Amino acid sequence: MTTTVQVDRRKLNLTNVDKVLYPSGHTKADVIRYYNEIAPIILPHLKNRHLTLKRYPDGTTAEAFFEKQCPAHRPPWVKTAGVLTSRRERTIDFCVVQDKPSLLWVANLAALELHAPLALASDPDHATCMVFDLDPGPPADIIDCARLALDFRDILEELKLVSFPKTSGGKGLHLWIPLNTKPTFDDTKTFANALATLFAKRNPRQVTAVMTKSLRPGKVFVDWSQNDRGKTTVAPYSLRAKDSPTVSTPVSWDEVEKAAKRRDRKLLHFEYEDVLARVEELGDLFAPVLKMKQKLPNL
Repeated sequence: MTTTVQVDRRKLNLTNVDKVLYPSGHTKADVIRYYNEIAPIILPHLKNRHLTLKRYPDGTTAEAFFEKQCPAHRPPWVKTAGVLTSRRERTIDFCVVQDKPSLLWVANLAALELHAPLALASDPDHATCMVFDLDPGPPADIIDCARLALDFRDILEELKLVSFPKTSGGKGLHLWIPLNTKPTFDDTKTFANALATLFAKRNPRQVTAVMTKSLRPGKVFVDWSQNDRGKTTVAPYSLRAKDSPTVSTPVSWDEVEKAAKRRDRKLLHFEYEDVLARVEELGDLFAPVLKMKQKLPNL
């Protein structure tokens, strides 16, 4: 069944909107409604970035796939950007979501998760930010991530770098460091690796900076490898493909500290209705990431 709607003067054909995509019972219509309402907040974080879509055509419990090449059946008003692969082997025409109609079009593809690079499509060799993904290995959990994130924040502050936390929308936390000063990915990756390694040496029982999975149980893996030209990170305010529609949600450091102090994971768990209420009250906690300029210090 197809429903045709008008979105900002664009005609959009929505298909199978009653299809259940989450075990919680949430449908594609719920996904489209969320992205429609969050559009003014999320679009600045997607602007001019070549997105990788993670699509779940049969829901979060079925097979999913990453899609880099923007589908050929896209409407003519969906922008694309031709970007060379990291090995310079070929050019991929990625979707670039610049407006609400384009955002709802990818939502209609059941692209629940929107993964963005740390560079702009017009300048894919230079990072606008640096990211650390704090990923807990059970029995460690998001509270362990929160406690360690506070220590990591303090180290960054010693280096005169301001950081912004967000939940992954799953079990971990992301630390986002805005740069906007055009460092190369060689610069950010080298710096991130060195800092994560230093942090792991300071906290050997709780932290690892090594990707080897056998070393992760009971520790928090500080993943520095996202700082690479060929990598993407789930965008702020993107849905995640869990049992229910959780969201990768910007939070304040006060919230991280409160959750760590109370050891309450619920304080760092947000579903889409929670996020819509948060932005209504708090606005975009990640807005500074878009313009704040910082330079990488020498370690």
